[in-house]
Amino acid sequence: MLRHLNPNSLANILFLFNRVWKEHCFPSSWREAIVIPILKPGKVATDPLSYRPIALTSCFCKTFERMVNTRLVYVLEKEKCISPLQSGFRKGRSTLDNLVFLESQIRDAFVRRKHLVSLFFDIEKAYDQTWRYGILHNMYDFGLRGNLPIFIFNFLAIRYFNVRIGHSSSHKFIQDQGVPQSCVLSVTLFNIHMSNILHQLPPSVRGMLYVDDLQVSCQGSDMRLIERQLQTTVNRLVQLCDQNGHTISPSKSSCVHFFRKRNLHLDPSIHIGHIPIPVVSAVRFLGVIFDCKLTFLPHVLYLRKRCERSLNILKVLSNTLWGTDRVSLLRVYQALILSRLDYGCVVYGSARASVLKRLDTVYHSALRICSGAFRTSPVTSLYVVCHQPPLKLRRRQLSANYFIRAMSIPSHPLKPFALAIGLNRLYEARSFNIKPFSERAKAVLNDAHLNNLNIQENNILFCFSTLRHPNF
Repeated sequence: MLRHLNPNSLANILFLFNRVWKEHCFPSSWREAIVIPILKPGKVATDPLSYRPIALTSCFCKTFERMVNTRLVYVLEKEKCISPLQSGFRKGRSTLDNLVFLESQIRDAFVRRKHLVSLFFDIEKAYDQTWRYGILHNMYDFGLRGNLPIFIFNFLAIRYFNVRIGHSSSHKFIQDQGVPQSCVLSVTLFNIHMSNILHQLPPSVRGMLYVDDLQVSCQGSDMRLIERQLQTTVNRLVQLCDQNGHTISPSKSSCVHFFRKRNLHLDPSIHIGHIPIPVVSAVRFLGVIFDCKLTFLPHVLYLRKRCERSLNILKVLSNTLWGTDRVSLLRVYQALILSRLDYGCVVYGSARASVLKRLDTVYHSALRICSGAFRTSPVTSLYVVCHQPPLKLRRRQLSANYFIRAMSIPSHPLKPFALAIGLNRLYEARSFNIKPFSERAKAVLNDAHLNNLNIQENNILFCFSTLRHPNF
């Protein structure tokens, strides 16, 4: 709607935004939100915790938030205020960074014949319990002065909301803590608030953060030493969370002991307070299931089961009497099945061929339904008719694309995982060990005769240029 306004109306809106920015005022209507509860799938309707709150805020405020957020993100990236190991809601970054980082660490521990213990933390109500003054304190430490911190203070202070169900609305409530829901600035402010958490890790412990999903790991030959290092890390994280109003849930957090040694080893014992963190054989991290042997068999079985359910939708839509055409079926297939097979394939694609073959049957069944081919039709003909490559080639293509994109970012965490000469010889001597992602991607580029590819770094992440004044 705002894009279709005439120049005079746009000038008046800009004048309003400049007054809010310079005069340090904030319209009262921008502080209000209408919350609509949406029932989560498979949850009990009588439980209030089964609903996901969707907040509706002012469109004018969201437009101004985008303008402020663009300038704020530009300064944060330029001054390197956010750690490279923090990948949530950042340009050019995704959950694949965390998944590849963890998988590379596990592969490195396997080839060295060491143990790797990884902790996956669950922060309870991270958005709702964010300490607002902690955000302003971190912004001050980053050197941000002038109108920006004042606007953020006014943006966070005294927020109101009311709940609407159907045509009925509740009275207003005060949101006295946390960042506002469904606001453009909220994710950036939350990243600023969580920027100090990775600085609490000892040198021997490595970790990555995606929004509020924190994962730390430590490798070594002595399990007692690993326990001490991780227990020290947990104590520091708990202390930091107590200072910032967060709570780490011991029951929802998990610990996985990655190892391939056949002899028996005691499970690590790590506590949050006096409550032990449960040790599990497999954990679902950012949508991918990591098992202790890193076979990815549990994830492939789970993925196959999910895709088989989606095949029923294709079977209904492919009815010969009233069904849709091939083009529409392929679009549904790409949205429901192929998207699931593609996500995380750069990581779980390192599994053995016998494990990955379990996905080929679902893939071929979907192509047969979309093309209307017989069950006896050759698989190669399905690829030609549907214009789809084999899953193996698609995984190799996506791996190469992700590797090139990662190498174009100067501070990407994947770059330090380049194999040293000694470690490369170790992989050659122990050929049964699967190489980490960076080496697998280089092999893909080498097979495509792109081994001498000169990848240019993208030093300018944003086409937007901030104002000349430091306080903008």
